[in-house]
Amino acid sequence: MTRVLVIVDIQRDYFPGGAYPLVGADAAAERAAVLLADQRTTGGTVIHVRHESHDPGAGMLVPGTPGGEIDARVAPAAGETVVAKTSANSFLETPLHELLTGAGASEVVVIGMQSSMCVDATVRAASDLGFDVTVAADACAAPDLEFRGTRIGGADVHAAFMAALAAAYARVVTVDELVA
Repeated sequence: MTRVLVIVDIQRDYFPGGAYPLVGADAAAERAAVLLADQRTTGGTVIHVRHESHDPGAGMLVPGTPGGEIDARVAPAAGETVVAKTSANSFLETPLHELLTGAGASEVVVIGMQSSMCVDATVRAASDLGFDVTVAADACAAPDLEFRGTRIGGADVHAAFMAALAAAYARVVTVDELVA
């Protein structure tokens, strides 16, 4: 089985001091760094995905700004591919599908930011494309949300999305379970 690690949008705007800090972003980045180190040690393929907002009013994830940069804990190493995207789904109008197919991926491990947006969209698309998908839940983070006057804490948002993905789209585990 060829496992490919796909790191989605672990960019500085999602951390404290950034434009849109997520709940648990630092803890998720630390866990992501552990999984990334393991993938590199085993010689596995790593693909970094970076969201690029080209909307002048977006205020976040703008290319060339500190907030748009990939966090140093999971920064791409020489030879690792970086895919730029402009929508939540990492496959939409990007070469990600071709890169995974070219790498012989049978299992795609997805980690990153935001559990409720880009991670969710990417996992569902990967599953729809026929990949076996695994999510390391502790290497993902979500925002606090509000819906019709009800506030949903980021931990609950994250848990709800992980539960939904586990129900039909992916195997949801921890980093420790993957590196064991």
